[in-house]
Amino acid sequence: MDEMQQLKEAVASSSRIVFFGGAGVSTESGIPDFRSADGLYSAKKQFGAPPEELLSGPFFRANPAVFYQYYRGNLVHQDAQPNDAHKALARLEQAGKLAAVVTQNIDGLHQMAGSHNVLELHGSVRRNYCVRCGKRVTLEYMLDTAHDADGAPACDSCGGLVRPDVVLYGETLDDATVQKAVEAIESADMLIVGGTSLVVYPAAGMVGCFAGGTLALVNKSATGYDSRADIVIHDSIGKVLAAVVD
Repeated sequence: MDEMQQLKEAVASSSRIVFFGGAGVSTESGIPDFRSADGLYSAKKQFGAPPEELLSGPFFRANPAVFYQYYRGNLVHQDAQPNDAHKALARLEQAGKLAAVVTQNIDGLHQMAGSHNVLELHGSVRRNYCVRCGKRVTLEYMLDTAHDADGAPACDSCGGLVRPDVVLYGETLDDATVQKAVEAIESADMLIVGGTSLVVYPAAGMVGCFAGGTLALVNKSATGYDSRADIVIHDSIGKVLAAVVD
């Protein structure tokens, strides 16, 4: 039996599937991976620093205008649409087989495709708030509102700096979200890991919490977890999930 058929049968026989996804899920919607070689080169050439520095908490607080220059151009992709992977997962949830999506992505495409139980480990570009008064504002507000003297978005209630509700480098993941993700993975009878090389920690370490029946890894390149998985497919996550769910 080939791996695709194995995956299809495992999905059919499972009732509490959890999907753990990374940047490869988003790149299939045309969102570039800013951690790629091209992304690193572009950031250093234009801003003189790597993404890990430009997207860090200290850099945001010290240079909000430069932070937003990079952030708007590289992490916000308003025109991106859900791809076959997002849509297949939404159908699995509607069928009562998918318990949760745990994602390292911040684009909100899982919800746009129709998924409801989405645990965003690194936050979302679609949520933003004032660091002074806590007022929540939309992505459109953050992108379009008149900015303060430094070129960063300002709160229309108190004038404070608006920041995206994403986990920046040097910041810790939200404890409640992490706990929910760990509980979902621990209670799953099948874990599908897709579009991630499992090198970004602490998120990638959560895969080690899985003790259920079938661990499936779907990624275009090999990962350090391949030897531990029951099913390994090196291919497009959208192509694979669409074929399996349909």
